[in-house]
Amino acid sequence: MTATTQFGLEEVLAQELRALGAKIEKVGQRAIEFTGTKQLLYEANLWCRTAVRILKPFAGFYARDEKALYREVGRIDWQDYIRPDQTFAITAVVNKSTFEHSLYVAQLTKDAIVDQFRNRTGSRPSVDVKNPDIRLHLHMIENDVVLSLDASGDSLHRRGYRQQTNVAPLNEALAAGIILLTGWDGKKPFIDPMCGSGTLLTEAALIAQRIAPGLYHQGKFSFQNWADFDQSLWDSVLMDARSARIEEPQAYLAGSDLSREYIELARENVAAADLEDYIRLGVRDVKDAQAPKNEPAGIVVSNPPYGERIGEEAQMEALYKTIGDTLKTGFQGYDAYLFTGNLEAAKRVGLKASRRIPLFNGPIDCRLLKYELYQGTRKVSKPE
Repeated sequence: MTATTQFGLEEVLAQELRALGAKIEKVGQRAIEFTGTKQLLYEANLWCRTAVRILKPFAGFYARDEKALYREVGRIDWQDYIRPDQTFAITAVVNKSTFEHSLYVAQLTKDAIVDQFRNRTGSRPSVDVKNPDIRLHLHMIENDVVLSLDASGDSLHRRGYRQQTNVAPLNEALAAGIILLTGWDGKKPFIDPMCGSGTLLTEAALIAQRIAPGLYHQGKFSFQNWADFDQSLWDSVLMDARSARIEEPQAYLAGSDLSREYIELARENVAAADLEDYIRLGVRDVKDAQAPKNEPAGIVVSNPPYGERIGEEAQMEALYKTIGDTLKTGFQGYDAYLFTGNLEAAKRVGLKASRRIPLFNGPIDCRLLKYELYQGTRKVSKPE
């Protein structure tokens, strides 16, 4: 099988798969190749926080040109994978190949499949790009083709708890990846003083309470439409996932934001995820944020604005300076992680980053910066 993810999260995902019992064959760029049972395939879709899709390769060949591609696709017995009454769609990814357009490759593959059905049965499955029963994935690199069944359906980062689509927050898989990269134990306090619509906090709660993110998945997973789908195995995997949830709050989770509107959105998302008992939210300026009293030192994780609009440079520099001041005065003894796409403004935090992890937020080149906030000063005074 192959699990796809975002750049920079490959090792995190490999670790998640190992924890489920997968044997890792190869850690590639944005993809992990692994082997395991049918149960593992189901569990990977349900439990992997940083996966985008789980694919199951079933055919591979070399296609020198269009004729060869059509011929090789036609050699596969498609009735093993698609019933005539099902709908299907093909996603093609083409790299370094003599074929220039992935859409054209997808179209040609579709023609070969449909023609085979027509010739053999007189009827054919329909194409449904939006919500197909069977999703096929074609990956071509230098004219070597791998065809896979997409087990996931809708991208796994779309958890289904997010109530609004008009704001552009972190995607859920990236938010989970950022948290897992910090090495947070799910027990220490977790604070986000610029929480926006609350994605980091929601993902932190899912980790702390041992909740499988796939339980929020909307509609069916694609593997539920496969010929070899095992309903009783799936029921038992689901039952195990539901009973793994810990009801008792495991960590102090709190977020705040200057925008009342964002905090309302965060409340809606947290409620949709059924996590109100685990996350505290409040309207507060970042300059007033501080560590909770009577709690041990924990971590601060935040994704501050990057200021992509023209003329926002000065504003961003002032904001990042404020963030630095808040961390120094309000969160001594904590570790802080800032995820940002504005590396110029990040210099104004005024703290030396002990780690800088490259990641992307969509097309934006970002860094996850770690700051160790020591209690008082770092100098050790010699005894008199």
